[in-house]
Amino acid sequence: MRKGLAALAIAGIAAAYACSDSTVAKKNVYMIGDSTMANKPLAKGNQERGWGQMLPLWFDSTVVVHNHAVNGRSTKSFIDQGRWDTVRDSLAKGDYVVIQFGHNDEKADSARHTEPWGDYVENLRRFAREAREKGATPIICSSIVRRNFAKVADAIGQDDKAGQAEMLEAEGDSLIETHGEYLAAARKAAEEEGAIFIDMNGMTRELVQGYGPQKSRELYVWAEPGTVEAYPDGKKDNTHLNVEGATIVAGMAAKEIGREIPELGKALRNQ
Repeated sequence: MRKGLAALAIAGIAAAYACSDSTVAKKNVYMIGDSTMANKPLAKGNQERGWGQMLPLWFDSTVVVHNHAVNGRSTKSFIDQGRWDTVRDSLAKGDYVVIQFGHNDEKADSARHTEPWGDYVENLRRFAREAREKGATPIICSSIVRRNFAKVADAIGQDDKAGQAEMLEAEGDSLIETHGEYLAAARKAAEEEGAIFIDMNGMTRELVQGYGPQKSRELYVWAEPGTVEAYPDGKKDNTHLNVEGATIVAGMAAKEIGREIPELGKALRNQ
């Protein structure tokens, strides 16, 4: 991790324990989504992080992040498993709900799959509508980009295989988008429900494309065999971010959220 990000992480961790003034009103930010946003274990030197896991680093201690994102969930399975009910029932007036799904709605299995202009857009609308009914502010995000510089067989399916499949062709210079109509559907759901829309896909696509095929591996969970205890055989994961990548992406999200919501913008750190 670069020195600036390391310092930010240290400062953010310290700040999480340093708020001595219990009279300061807290701003609750709830997050629902998939593995690209979720909290990840730290054991055995695991480098994978969800960007929601790193979001608290970018806000001061007046913002409390409740990260309910879970690996492998789609809008459908998040609802079917009762996870949305749990979050919705916790919401109160003045709270915020950050919503990012898509990676698993694209999967073929019936437990998770939704059509972009069918259940996917309707489920996003439901999240936004029911959050607003509780007095919370919904924030719909498009999915972060996959690091896909090559025409890979079943790039979407690699999410569930931890990216272990080898590239079948040499990487080119341009990213190949994998999210298709789900990106437009997320934007449309936000428009229809009057929710805030954050184009996480656009921001991360520009980031990864700017880094290029080789350097962009530094943002994702790529490790040679024998270098990380958590994956002794190595890892080539083009979906999930590492500590540095998640910290950078969280910072981009925080800045955009702060721009859209001045009340949260006041709580930004290191901007």
